[in-house]
Amino acid sequence: MPARPALVIVALGLALVGCGTATSAADSSATVAIKAGDSTCEVAKTSFAAPGTIAFEVQNVGKDVTEVYVYGKGSGGTFNKIAGEVENIAPGTSRAFEVKVSGGDYEVACKPGQKGSGTRTALHVTGASTTGTSAAAYDREVEFSARDDSFLGLTGLTAKAGERIEFSMKNTSSNHPHEFEVFGPDGKVVGEIGPTGPGTTGEAILELTTAGTYTYMCGISDHASRGLRGSFTVR
Repeated sequence: MPARPALVIVALGLALVGCGTATSAADSSATVAIKAGDSTCEVAKTSFAAPGTIAFEVQNVGKDVTEVYVYGKGSGGTFNKIAGEVENIAPGTSRAFEVKVSGGDYEVACKPGQKGSGTRTALHVTGASTTGTSAAAYDREVEFSARDDSFLGLTGLTAKAGERIEFSMKNTSSNHPHEFEVFGPDGKVVGEIGPTGPGTTGEAILELTTAGTYTYMCGISDHASRGLRGSFTVR
């Protein structure tokens, strides 16, 4: 999987606490450790007292290159809306990243091999959910569906350089999860809708900063080779 730049999507806001006494992330400089293994995802602190910003430090204790995502709930109630991520963590190395979240439930996903839905650990943030327009600003919405052999609704898609688009994907498969990864003209990942279960909808806001040909695919298993891939032009 190619190297990925920072994802431009909805920022959701977060707060940090210990497993025992809660501590607001906004008032704490502590870093939360994540140990990402081949089949484990150990998060040192999983309860958060109030919205704010949290710093994570990921240590790859597995044998494969890994990535870690923090997911909030999408419109279908599934944890597939990306709040933050870090990729390309080699075995035996560490990477840091920050995430902002509001009140509500989240999941941390550790993905060995940088694929699939990953091993997940639940997080909870006490406080109100942020729904302000500034966090959710985008130029337009593109709705499409994913079935087991193709994406439907993206034919003829074009965009303007600098445009922010909310992509909304409904998974119409009866039994397979799908995801939607978008790659820029340089081959690097712009962003993605994470693994989305059958009958649910995943969303992500992507900023298309550079003109050129963008490609997209489902990175789960062999789904791309079955037809879940395509391209569009940004002018």
